[in-house]
Amino acid sequence: MKPSSASPPVSSPTDTSNAFVRASYAEALSKFSVVLAELLLHLRDDLPGIAWPDHWSVLGGGCDPGEHPAAAIVRELDEEAGLAVDDLIELFEIRDEHGSGQLITFFAASWDGDETALPLAEGVKLQFLAPEGLEFRTIPPFIRDGINRYLATRHA
Repeated sequence: MKPSSASPPVSSPTDTSNAFVRASYAEALSKFSVVLAELLLHLRDDLPGIAWPDHWSVLGGGCDPGEHPAAAIVRELDEEAGLAVDDLIELFEIRDEHGSGQLITFFAASWDGDETALPLAEGVKLQFLAPEGLEFRTIPPFIRDGINRYLATRHA
C-alpha cells in the first residue's frame, strides 16, 4: 500500500449478487520488521450514532449499492487514510453478529510507512500495534474474530 493519489482498478474475485448487506474491511494491514509484524488499527471517533464508537478497528466501511467489496475497500482506504492498494488479498467473510448483522469481507495488504503521516479523515488516530498488545484494546467482537482468524492462518 502507498499513500493514494488515485484509486487503482480492482478485480472482482467473487460474485456478490446474493449478498444483502455487505461491508469491506482491510484486515491487518501489516508493517514488517525483522522479528514482528504489526497491525494497522484505527481508533474510531467517540460520537453518538456511529457504530462501535471509541473502539479500535481496521480500516473499512460499507459497500455502496452494487459495489463489490474489493472496490469498496479500495475506496474506503483512500477516503479514510489516503492509502492506495498494491497487493490486496481477499481473505474471508464474517457476519457482524453483535452489531449491524452485515456480512463483512476481510482483506489484507502490506504497507511499511509512517501511519502518523497519513491524512486521517475519520476517527481519532491510526496506529501500528503488535498482535500481543491487542487483548487489552476495546475492539468490536467481529473485528477481533477477524484479526484472530487472520493471525491464526499466518502462524499455521
